Amino acid sequence: MDLLALGWTADRVAQLPPGCEPGRVLRVDRGRLTVRAADGERRVHPAAGLHGAAAPAVGDWVALRGELAVGFLPRRSAFTRTAAGRTSAAQVVAANVDVVLVVDALIGEARVRRIERYLAVAWSSGAAPAVVLTKADLCDDVTAAVEQVTEDAIGVPVLPVSSVTAEGLDAVRELFGPGRTAAMVGPSGVGKSSLANALAGRPVAGTRGIREDGRGRHTTTARELHLLPGGGLLVDTPGMRELGLHDDADGVAQAYADVEGFAAECRYRDCEHRTEPGCAVAAAIDDGLLDPARITAWRKLQGEARHQLLRVDARARAEERKRLRALHRTMRERPYRTR
Repeated sequence: MDLLALGWTADRVAQLPPGCEPGRVLRVDRGRLTVRAADGERRVHPAAGLHGAAAPAVGDWVALRGELAVGFLPRRSAFTRTAAGRTSAAQVVAANVDVVLVVDALIGEARVRRIERYLAVAWSSGAAPAVVLTKADLCDDVTAAVEQVTEDAIGVPVLPVSSVTAEGLDAVRELFGPGRTAAMVGPSGVGKSSLANALAGRPVAGTRGIREDGRGRHTTTARELHLLPGGGLLVDTPGMRELGLHDDADGVAQAYADVEGFAAECRYRDCEHRTEPGCAVAAAIDDGLLDPARITAWRKLQGEARHQLLRVDARARAEERKRLRALHRTMRERPYRTR
């Protein structure tokens, strides 16, 4: 197997420990790794230190000594979310990806706010995001639906596709060619598995229908890396009903670049964009340049990113406590404070 076809680059050679060979992680399950090395596919055990938060993820390059993965090489990018449940731990969904395909369907409930959330995480990954809207063959007005998403997906290509008619598949393939890796992310039931099969030209993922309540079914049960005809690599991921931001302030800023641009023009640096005089965001809403619902979503994701940062970053917590103490001191010292 030519490692270049798996995305290997010559500069990674210096990162390999002595006596090791490289392999790329195709799948992680039951505490074991399925990897592809120069001599083909094999199942290996991770070393003692490669568990929990330090465990390799799908797409990682690992250093192999026989049937043991002794470490993994530095990641160039990583799509990371907060693990589901009551935790602040980061979960790497896919590593070393060049493109993140945010997948949603052109049928069903309104999708714009959900796509914005995925884009915020995708921008933080270090990869280039793109939006893929599936089930175009079932949509009455594809153009209008694409325009609705494009308006809020700032600087991101929005591609309608149909896994049934093959419409738009070539445009998706052009996003990642030989040696380049794309990761598909999105909720259950939007057609990720059907899209993976269509791009691969063969069944690589199981497919199932929508539940009676309209919610998607989990058809992909584990993340897996597939080598596609033409040389591209695709990570298929299980549907995510919960996508918690993990310190994604920069991603939120990029996903809402238009809002951030107006906010930078406000008269006051600490403007909360509500009723303050000289607020450029409020003026943009009044002029019809910004959707109020988009502002609400922006504030929500900003708050989530800040809350998550405070949970995982001791320095950020200390700075927040310092800020609150200063605010309380200022309130106490006001001469017109009611006594």
